[in-house]
Amino acid sequence: MTQTSENVTWLTQEAYNKLKVELEYLTGPARTEIAAKIAAAREEGDLRENGGYHAAKEEQGKQELRVRQLTQLLESAKVGEAPASADGAVAPGMVVTIAFDGDEDDTMTFLLASREYASSDVETYSPQSPLGAGVIGHKVGEDAEYELPNGKKASVRILKAEPYNG
Repeated sequence: MTQTSENVTWLTQEAYNKLKVELEYLTGPARTEIAAKIAAAREEGDLRENGGYHAAKEEQGKQELRVRQLTQLLESAKVGEAPASADGAVAPGMVVTIAFDGDEDDTMTFLLASREYASSDVETYSPQSPLGAGVIGHKVGEDAEYELPNGKKASVRILKAEPYNG
């Protein structure tokens, strides 16, 4: 899965199908299971001191949040391959190789995509992550800067950027 600057989420057919199966499970069997857990815990008595009840309700809340996320994602997603950057610049959906501080012996290769892209065989960084946001728009050979968690800046050189063909 990748996101373009227009906030369109692109999913491969495989990723779309996987997320759709997860949504169907969460809205079907998983809802039935959690409702049964809540009902069983409710029968145990006083709800104020019932750890099983509160745990089941918390699990239900997390499950419903995931249902809303998946529903929104699948409704707005486009299935297919994200269009390649017309000017050759780094964009979501690309496999990017960088060199830290311009040192070509200290490199890293990653897919610039959202975490939902689970079928990837390469490490994935979100376009919204500091590194992801720092390299977007830069071309091969250019230096990019991003902010580290401690507030300092780090520099990387873009060595390669190719569309992901996973």
